[in-house]
Amino acid sequence: MKKQKILIAGGGSTYTPGIVAMLADNIDRFPIEEIKLYDDLAERQEPIGAACEILLREKNSDIKFSYTTDPEEAFTNIDFCMAHIRVGLYAMREKDEKIPLKYGVVGQETCGPGGIAYGMRSIPGVLEILDYMEKYSPNAWMLNYSNPAAIVAEATRRLRPNSKIINICDMPIAIENIFADILGLESRKELTVRYYGLNHFGWWTSVTDKSGHDLLPQLQRFVAKDGYAFETEDFQHKHPSWKATFKKAKDIYALDPTTLPNTYLKYYLYPDYEVANSNPDFTRANEVMETREKEVFEIAHKIIDNGTAEGTSFHAGAHATFIIDLACAIAFNTKERMLLIVPNNGAIDNFDSEAMVEIPCLVGNDGPEPLSIGSIPTFQKGLMEQQVAVEKLVVEAYIEESYQKLWQAITLSKTVPSASVAKTILDDLIEANKTFWPQLK
Repeated sequence: MKKQKILIAGGGSTYTPGIVAMLADNIDRFPIEEIKLYDDLAERQEPIGAACEILLREKNSDIKFSYTTDPEEAFTNIDFCMAHIRVGLYAMREKDEKIPLKYGVVGQETCGPGGIAYGMRSIPGVLEILDYMEKYSPNAWMLNYSNPAAIVAEATRRLRPNSKIINICDMPIAIENIFADILGLESRKELTVRYYGLNHFGWWTSVTDKSGHDLLPQLQRFVAKDGYAFETEDFQHKHPSWKATFKKAKDIYALDPTTLPNTYLKYYLYPDYEVANSNPDFTRANEVMETREKEVFEIAHKIIDNGTAEGTSFHAGAHATFIIDLACAIAFNTKERMLLIVPNNGAIDNFDSEAMVEIPCLVGNDGPEPLSIGSIPTFQKGLMEQQVAVEKLVVEAYIEESYQKLWQAITLSKTVPSASVAKTILDDLIEANKTFWPQLK
């Protein structure tokens, strides 16, 4: 098998060490010649890069490793760019969450006005990385985790329609891991699923084992009672906000007991509940900054100070495993079945053919081959049409530098009660994002 050359864009991310560790641990199924990190913030990437260098030397010294802020050095001669950038870092995520909450609207990083604000920042960042890749390694694939994935996917569809980019999300994978726990299975890979929707906005319609036995009823009985709150050791270590999210799946499920929902639907279907149970002074961004942000950099500095990674470890969750599965499928033409964000193109036959939908695909060296979903019910179709319109308006607002279209996008979001509230939030977001967004007219 050919040894792969990997670039991780967003080298200073707290998720980067987990991906590096997971790549090193999966060398038997995904041989690697080189791993490079790229970030435009040297001071943030430096400790992560230095710690990863030590970690990788001890795990597998045959893998060449480097980190840089120079795009040409980073993007030249690579097979894959694994991208997970956060334009504006957590300081801007905090504003994305707190500005809407100030007006009684859901404050969340990928949903509602906060997601729209983040999307307007992410579009140019992702396009820049994609352009670097195509300039210096035109045959490479970009596997993009950068959020909000739905808006980014629509932007790349519109602005870079022929690019070799696949937009992905690990939330369905994390939920399928819970399915496996509930069912007493070793791995979610023992399941075959049917799922459709948009990113952070979808439903499972079928869950079977590899022999075709229907496992959906057993899962539905559990979810009707407890949501996705399965009392494993992993669940006990979740942050309180995530525990609440998994429990709330029970109420989302109640709206359509024939399916199983993505947890993010709670922000659209129960926005009043979300606002009532949010602390406008301490949001998820603060929670992450006080936990994972601190912990990962503390571990990195400890590795650097000690000169060894022994006795330390970086968490590598669904985020890392899924991106390696996808890279394997492309590199070695495995035709693995995976949930990806792709143009609809008739896969859902009663839905916008140009919408970026999240559905099962078979993945090989030509990329994803979407599977047919057929027709979807009125309830889901109506919700998805509204949300797709929001995503398209955001991208149009970015392209046209249009205040009007961004106001329309925020007004149309199911999380926002009125156009007047939307306008007030937009004006605050413009002020907060003036160094990131185009100047709206």
